[in-house]
Amino acid sequence: MSQSEHLKALKDAITGMDLEGIQGVARAAMDAGVDPQTAITDGMVPGMVEVGRKFEEGEYYLSELVVAGEVMKDGMKVIEPYIAAGASNETKAKAVIATVEGDYHDIGKNIVVTLLGVQGFDVKDLGMDVPAAQIVEEVRKARPEVLGLSALLSTTMARMGEVIEALKAAGLRDGVKVIIGGTPVTQAFADRIGADHCAVNAIEGVHKCAEWVSEGAR
Repeated sequence: MSQSEHLKALKDAITGMDLEGIQGVARAAMDAGVDPQTAITDGMVPGMVEVGRKFEEGEYYLSELVVAGEVMKDGMKVIEPYIAAGASNETKAKAVIATVEGDYHDIGKNIVVTLLGVQGFDVKDLGMDVPAAQIVEEVRKARPEVLGLSALLSTTMARMGEVIEALKAAGLRDGVKVIIGGTPVTQAFADRIGADHCAVNAIEGVHKCAEWVSEGAR
């Protein structure tokens, strides 16, 4: 199989929710010499993007979204050791990532966490349903360059603004770039609550984080 065929097989395993087959597909790609970062960014992530699109359009339901996320996690178990083996010891920057309080969706967040790790970030994933006070405390302790906030519900996206206000009250806002993402979130909303950027998708958002760090290093 060619590299493109391995990448398509990875994508198809995600979109087909192939829990039983994904590790074999991932192992075959690694055995064939496919770059592990490419396997993620050009194989599995496009699969999750496709699943997310079908979910938004009503073709897939939440259950399919969850299973696809589990398939990606299982594939990552095979691929991540190859990334670790080839990674340098130098950490590019720190990032703290969380799904805001009241929101229990983490598929998009998990993709961002994975891709930031691929980019060399030291990532602290706080999980789902995280209160503003906990996020602020983690920013105080870790002093990350980037804070990522996720929400899938229009009813919880306002919590992002609460986190930013809490950062200001704690005197921490100026020391961290805040990127937000999720289906209902727009750049206009980001501007309104004082976030630095609204990610169009996981890949674009991670590129933005890397860009910020690169600019800061100059």
